[in-house]
Amino acid sequence: MSQVEWDSEDELEEKPFQLNYLKRLFRYVLPYKRTLSVVVGIVLLNMGLSLAEPLLLGFIIDDGIMKQDYDFIMWTGIALLSFRFIGWLFGWLHTKLINFTGQRVLFDLRQQLFNHLQTLSFRFFDGRPAGKIMSRITNDTNAIGELINGGLITTVMEVTHLLGIVVILFWMDWQLALLSFITMPLLYLIVGKLRPKIEGSWSKSRRTMSAINGNVNETIQGIRVVQAFSRQSVNNAKFNAINTNNKQAFMRAVRLESTVWPLVELIGMLGTCIVIWFGAKRVMDDVLTIGFVMAFINYLWRFWGPLSALSKVYSQLLSAMASAERLFEILDTEPEIRDAEQAKELPSIRGEVEFRNVSFRYGPDKPEVLHGINLRVKPGQRIAVVGPTGAGKSTIVNLLMRFYDSTDGQVLIDGNDVKDVTLDSLRRQMGIVLQDSFIFSGTIEENLRYGNEDATDEELLEAAKSVRIDQFVKKFADGYQTQVEERGSKLSVGQRQLLAFGRVLLSDPRILILDEATSSVDTETEQHIQSALTRVLEGRTAFIIAHRLSTIRDADLIIVVRDGRITEQGTHDELMKTSGLYANLVQSQLLMQQSFNETLTNKTG
Repeated sequence: MSQVEWDSEDELEEKPFQLNYLKRLFRYVLPYKRTLSVVVGIVLLNMGLSLAEPLLLGFIIDDGIMKQDYDFIMWTGIALLSFRFIGWLFGWLHTKLINFTGQRVLFDLRQQLFNHLQTLSFRFFDGRPAGKIMSRITNDTNAIGELINGGLITTVMEVTHLLGIVVILFWMDWQLALLSFITMPLLYLIVGKLRPKIEGSWSKSRRTMSAINGNVNETIQGIRVVQAFSRQSVNNAKFNAINTNNKQAFMRAVRLESTVWPLVELIGMLGTCIVIWFGAKRVMDDVLTIGFVMAFINYLWRFWGPLSALSKVYSQLLSAMASAERLFEILDTEPEIRDAEQAKELPSIRGEVEFRNVSFRYGPDKPEVLHGINLRVKPGQRIAVVGPTGAGKSTIVNLLMRFYDSTDGQVLIDGNDVKDVTLDSLRRQMGIVLQDSFIFSGTIEENLRYGNEDATDEELLEAAKSVRIDQFVKKFADGYQTQVEERGSKLSVGQRQLLAFGRVLLSDPRILILDEATSSVDTETEQHIQSALTRVLEGRTAFIIAHRLSTIRDADLIIVVRDGRITEQGTHDELMKTSGLYANLVQSQLLMQQSFNETLTNKTG
């Protein structure tokens, strides 16, 4: 599903129920078929006990009360009480087993979704709201869990109950049975007419709930920007509209359900009244007994109950099917970037990199963002990549790490095409630090070890010291065991970036990529990092993307990217002599810095 389809899915028309989704869901239940077989057996036994009750009540009236046999009444009452007690035990046991099975199925489904999401390529996440993806793992799996925990056993129990009641009714008196079912066509017409509307209402309710999750997630993530621009009132109005859509969709579904089920019960009462009218006439004619008619009516009441329960389960099923469709859409999405069938392990690399006539576009209908890139990097060289915003600088390193695959051409490492080696062996020997590096909840130490869990304490402390993490860690009472909280919110922007540097350095990559990695830190911190990197980058190939051109003067090779092409390359001194784009950028930054310094001097003076 494309980004446009995800964004507009709240506007989708109602969809018909699809049996294949239900079949796929049952595949998750099959591993627990033994437990479910026990549950079904318990349900059938419980059903047998329940179906015996109306007959016993009929016997109490005809053979006990009418014949004034108190002993018969007492023992039959004890039997009824015993049946209920045994039924309660069976009910407790089957509830425990079905909930255990339901939770195991949910565990398996969530785990598969989570595992699969981590294999999907960047293109899947580009533009897809995180809140809506989260909604599919939480809300949609819960809807399926409700079906398995409640709907599955209810369906088995009520269907068998219905069949048993129908058999008993026709066995008792086929004429009365036919009369009692005369209202069934009316029931079919009402439920058949309203069913598609109920289905569409629950489907829309689920989609609008996803929109709420997406909006809340986006607002929380951007709360600083929201408050900085005083957008609270605008955001409140937007959320109010989304929230209103959800409320209206939910209430429409509830209104339809609250219309259907009373009608079902009304039709059931109509059938019961028909039995009472004709049954009473036959009792007066001494054809039937009062106990017989009461037992028959009792069974008939029990017949309409399962129908109502099954109708509600069907609504639950429709809701779960809407969720299943969304979940399977994710599971059916194949990762674009994956190991080739004959992929080999990439051996320990020296760090030679070659881009051989590489072109790239983000989609078949998208324009090319890289055109015929040719570049050869020797092991241990430090390559600086500069150029205007949107020129394609980050795309180059994304292709190197194989976050995307080139449309044309080859990306080679030590002569190995990156498409021919396993992703794990490729990325294990590479490291990347982004402008806004993600810090995970947990401790400082856990974040440092993220790329190398087997690192010794000495190696960890050395990496931390290299980028001056030790300087701010000692300010925390818990040191390296300090909890950084979600997205590292307990740390400053600069501290988070230092932690990202320490994390990648501890992983000891052969190729290191710094994508605007120092733009978030102050000048003093950047100088410390540059000093550390001089030692750390020794013997490693490095790609450095930076807007601060003063930080890349000492690079072995500077390439200038413009409009997806390498327009200039050489050392700093060589490029300054050409008076090209690089020289102009350097001069512009120098003038800006001089202007800033003069302004600062005038203010302080």
